[in-house]
Amino acid sequence: MAKKRSSKRPPELEQLNVFIGRWMTEGETVAEAGARTAAIVASDVYQWLPGGHFVMHPAYGRIGAAGVGGVEIIGFDPETGQFRTYFFDSQGNATVQTLSCRDGVWTWEDRHSRCTGKFSDDGQTLTARHERSDDGVTWIPSMNVVLRKID
Repeated sequence: MAKKRSSKRPPELEQLNVFIGRWMTEGETVAEAGARTAAIVASDVYQWLPGGHFVMHPAYGRIGAAGVGGVEIIGFDPETGQFRTYFFDSQGNATVQTLSCRDGVWTWEDRHSRCTGKFSDDGQTLTARHERSDDGVTWIPSMNVVLRKID
């Protein structure tokens, strides 16, 4: 059973307010040997869950002709001083990543995937670059997207 936390909201969570809202996402995968680029179109919503301790992020869209989607839950772990994300996708996969922000660049990362994103000065656009690694050492670009805030 998980350790019960204090109901006091960590002040670090305020940093996540930049994500809150509805976003339209467009971009494309990066071409690889034997695979062409594929267009990406998606809808992302970031909203606070009741109590304001976690952000819920459902996403739905298409990569090429394939429908994709999932839900991410973002929270702060005071024991490690890091944000943690839990993502459950439409293929039945579940992943856990760390999320950090340094010098205005947000980074989601685990052993085999990472994404770096930067918000525009007005906070209305998030430009993100995704990479993957088969061995946890060598990284290759996998997709580039731009999220535009619509609400």
